[in-house]
Amino acid sequence: MELRPYQQEAKTAVFEQWEQGNKKTLLVLPTGTGKTIVFAKIAEECVRQGDRALILAHRGELLSQAADKILKATGLGCAVEKADESCLGSWYRIVVGSVQSLMREKRLAQFPCDYFDKIIIDEAHHCISDSYQKILNHFENACVLGVTATPDRGDMKNLGQVFDSLAYEYTLPKAIKEGYLSPIKAVTIPLQLDLSGVSTQAGDFKASDIDTALDPYLEAIADEMMTYCKGRKTVVFLPLIKTSQKFRDILNSKGFSAAEVNGNSDDREQVLRAFENGKYNVLCNSMLLTEGWDCPSVDCVIVLRPTKVRGLYCQMVGRGTRLYPGKDHLLLLDFLWHTERHELCRPAHLICENPEVADKMTENLTEQAGCPVDIEEAAEKASEDVVTQREEALARELSEMKKRKRKLVDPLQFEMSIQAEDLSSYVPAFGWEMSPPSAKQLSALEKLGIFPDEIDNAGKAAKLLDRLDKRRFAGLTTPKQIRFLESRGFKHVGTWQFNDAKNLINRIAANNWNVPSYIKPSTYTPGDNT
Repeated sequence: MELRPYQQEAKTAVFEQWEQGNKKTLLVLPTGTGKTIVFAKIAEECVRQGDRALILAHRGELLSQAADKILKATGLGCAVEKADESCLGSWYRIVVGSVQSLMREKRLAQFPCDYFDKIIIDEAHHCISDSYQKILNHFENACVLGVTATPDRGDMKNLGQVFDSLAYEYTLPKAIKEGYLSPIKAVTIPLQLDLSGVSTQAGDFKASDIDTALDPYLEAIADEMMTYCKGRKTVVFLPLIKTSQKFRDILNSKGFSAAEVNGNSDDREQVLRAFENGKYNVLCNSMLLTEGWDCPSVDCVIVLRPTKVRGLYCQMVGRGTRLYPGKDHLLLLDFLWHTERHELCRPAHLICENPEVADKMTENLTEQAGCPVDIEEAAEKASEDVVTQREEALARELSEMKKRKRKLVDPLQFEMSIQAEDLSSYVPAFGWEMSPPSAKQLSALEKLGIFPDEIDNAGKAAKLLDRLDKRRFAGLTTPKQIRFLESRGFKHVGTWQFNDAKNLINRIAANNWNVPSYIKPSTYTPGDNT
């Protein structure tokens, strides 16, 4: 099985991290982009190098899927470490293991500490728990790969305590743009659901409270589905089993062909198969289908279990992002959840890393309630709106900076000028990144024209220095050129070539340090004579 370009890049990046001494590294691939295939090929390469690899997961379905995918992708069989099955004595070099089984002290003690050379953790956002840590600590010399779908910032900070580095990240927008995932259209439904009385439990909204708040709206939600979901294959996520069953009955009373599955369903496999084959057009569940279930023909997702956890939200929506013949987009229905808190995940959080852009996109989608909007286009518009707002704020700040006559460039001005969204939205994740910037970093930044006092972590300082070095190599403008010209009204000087800026500054200098009257700074672009 030949890997896609990004999958090959991911595989290469993981081995490079291990070779560089980063023994615990992380791989982020959104739902539907073939993370199991990638780690299957990584496991195959480990075996080729003479290593023994352990695939760890917290659910039996994930273990079975991993073993099946490894066999299909590589031809290699897997031993099993789960319940009554043991890999000890097996000649297979790949083992799929249950965390719940391996974490037991008596079972773990049967394994020498160097038994596994490589450990691959599926759904790695779970690995912060004590059960995973007990296993990793036992095999302390093994190289570890954590694989997860797009985590939220909180997850990344937590994972940064376990992993040494991020080997590779493939984003949802890039996967959609490159044609590996379905485009997503979100429609905001102008039905306000009050969550203000819902309490929090274990870092997320409490399911029983959501259930109580949701119940009065189920009929109205079903009516909205009559408008948007007819002719679509829809999956609905709900907070509790009883609500999932109740909503199934409401939908059936309105002419849908709806089914419901939960962890206690004896006929779960049959119902899922029937849904895939078209017997039902709506499938209701109480958070059962967030992991380990794929049905590419799903083209509508409704999240009636609001969450603060971006990773969970991405997993729910991810049930409908896979490609399928005749499917041109996934429709995501988003209701107006009223809450006094701002942590609630909305469609914007699928695609926007910057919270400011996400808030603006959510605001824009609300203004377009009832109309399906492509989330990539919505994110681009929100980003432009935020840039405009920032530029207005920056203009005010620059006005104040003139009075202070600072000779160095504010980092925000530099980032805005070179249009570096990755710098302005940067959040440190790994240990060294979160430490204060070194004196050497601060001195280097100041020497290169950046005002360093507002840079509070080593990761941001390193990113800025790296960007400055690459810009120098590419012959782009320096921070001092940016500050000089933008203080005189020129726009986005950071995107210019060094020589273009130099020539313009020389013209201004020759005019007694005044901008020539025939040059209009606000509309000037390099090469213009007017």
